[in-house]
Amino acid sequence: MPLTQVDQGLLSSTAQYTGFKNRIINGAMVIDQRNAGAAVTINSGAHTYTVDRWSGFGQTSDGVFTVQRSSVAPAGFINSLLTTVTTADASIGASQFYGLRQAIEGFNISDFGFGTATAQPITLSFWVRSSLTGTFSGSVTNGAYNRAYPFAYSVSAANTWEQKTVTVSGDTTGTWATDNSAGLYLYFDLGSGSSNKGTAGVWNAGGLVGVTGSVNLISTNGATFYITGVQLEKGSTATSFDYRPYGTELALCQRYYWQLSSSDKGGHVNGIIYQGWADTATSSIGIVQFPMTMRTSPTLSTSGTIGDYVFRAPQSQGISPACSAVPTLGTSGTNYVRIGASTSGTFTVGAGHYFSFSSNTTGYVGFSSEL
Repeated sequence: MPLTQVDQGLLSSTAQYTGFKNRIINGAMVIDQRNAGAAVTINSGAHTYTVDRWSGFGQTSDGVFTVQRSSVAPAGFINSLLTTVTTADASIGASQFYGLRQAIEGFNISDFGFGTATAQPITLSFWVRSSLTGTFSGSVTNGAYNRAYPFAYSVSAANTWEQKTVTVSGDTTGTWATDNSAGLYLYFDLGSGSSNKGTAGVWNAGGLVGVTGSVNLISTNGATFYITGVQLEKGSTATSFDYRPYGTELALCQRYYWQLSSSDKGGHVNGIIYQGWADTATSSIGIVQFPMTMRTSPTLSTSGTIGDYVFRAPQSQGISPACSAVPTLGTSGTNYVRIGASTSGTFTVGAGHYFSFSSNTTGYVGFSSEL
C-alpha cells in the first residue's frame, strides 16, 4: 500500500532520529560489566577501563584518581561516571596528562568524511557536575593521535548539573580510519602539562588532550567530576539524547568486552564456562561462544585464582578433579574462542566434562577487543 502524504511527512520528520545517531557507546554510563559500580584506581599511563567503553589514564606516580559508576545523575538519567582525586598532583610536568577517554571504531565515524574535502561538522553534548568551577577542556583526535581539536567549556556552579554543547568543524586533512581500528578519540582532560594543551576551537597537527589555561582537576585533592549523557553526532546542532534499549547498549558494549562471572550464575550452583573434553590426562579444552561478534580476536583476562575454577564431570563418572592453573586462550576468533585448562587430578582422555566457577567465589573470565 503506498504511503499517504501524512505518512510521508511523519517519516521524513523522524528519519533523522533513526539509526546510530550517537556514536558514543554507553554515554549514559549504565553498563559496567567489569566492576559493577566498584571504584577503579587510575595510577598508570596505560588506559584502564572503568564502566564499559570508558577508560582512565594518568601517571605511575604523582597524581591518583578513582573512577566509578554513580547513581548521582541529572533528570532523565540514572547513572553517571564519577571521578574523584585521591592524591593531588599540584605540579604537573609538561608532558604529563590525566583524563578520561572513549575510543570510537572507524566504521562508526566513516560518514563524517574526516580527512576529505567534504568533512562534516560534529556536535558533542553532555552533562557535567564538578566540585570545582572554571574553564574545563577536552579534545577530539584521530586514531593516530596526530590531529587534535581541543575544546573548552565552563562549569559555572559547583556541585550542580550543567549541560554543555560543543560543535567541532570537520577536519579536511589528516588520516582518519574507517575500518575496525580506532577512528576517533574523545578526551575529557582532568589535568595536563603544557605540551598536551593548545588553543581551543582549531585543528592542530599533533596530539593534544585539552586547552591551555583550563582547570586541572588532578591538582585538588578530593575534587570530584561527574559526566553523563555524552553524545557525539553528525551535524552542527545538538539533538536530544539517544536513549537506546538496555539490551542494545549492552550488545554494543559486548563487541569490545564480554565477561563471564561467578556472580551471574543464572540460578545454577556453579556457572558453567564451557562444556569440554580431555585432550590429555591432565588438560582440558572447550569452546566459548560470544553473544556478539567481537571487533577483533580478543585477549583473555581471568581472576587469576585457581580456587575460582573447578572441573565437573557428568554425575555418571562421579569425579570433580581440581583445577591446577587459571584458564588460557587457545585458538581465537571473533565469534568464539577455544580455552584450555589443566588439572592436578586425572582425566579419562576424550571424556566430556564441565569447566565451571566454584561456589562462593568472585571468579571471572573476560574477553577484550578494546581499541
